[in-house]
Amino acid sequence: MKVNVIYAHPAADSYTASLHQRILKTLSARGDEVIDFDLYAMKFNPVMGKEEWRGQEAPLPPPQDLKVYIDALKLADACVFCFPTWWVGMPAILKGYFDRVWHPGVAFEQPPGGGLIKPALLNLTRMGVVTTCGSPWFYNKLLMQDPARKVLLRGLKATCGGLGVRHLYLAQHSVYDISPEAREKFAQKVEQRFARF
Repeated sequence: MKVNVIYAHPAADSYTASLHQRILKTLSARGDEVIDFDLYAMKFNPVMGKEEWRGQEAPLPPPQDLKVYIDALKLADACVFCFPTWWVGMPAILKGYFDRVWHPGVAFEQPPGGGLIKPALLNLTRMGVVTTCGSPWFYNKLLMQDPARKVLLRGLKATCGGLGVRHLYLAQHSVYDISPEAREKFAQKVEQRFARF
């Protein structure tokens, strides 16, 4: 299976970075072909300019700096996202990745005259998400209603990949308050679940 891993955290010594490495190790051990994008290390530009935005309505080719990301997305059987949850959402660099890479003609088709968009990433069969949250589970799930999960699974997965895409969503809450043993337990869970991904 070809897996495009998208990782977004600025610190190489973070807990999220260690989870990213364990995902890569587990997928590689399965024999998957992994295309790994570390958005911060690659200096991905998350800002969509005016001309690029205008170009989404016309059949213009995307900017050259996006080619490697678009090519990987179109070839992938699965996408995996690893990131921290900040202010009940994904880091700006990851949001910019979706804004710029998952655009019309790549991730979806906009019917002429309006209406519901049509999925274009029919190559995707699976989507995986691993995130860490500083807030406790009840704040994120009950009060905030799990916004990152909604955006990625109800929004992007369903509208761009279609309803048949299987998913895996793993979140570690209260990440700043838990013990090293609890961190390791979650990391092992990530490995176990991705071994069966």
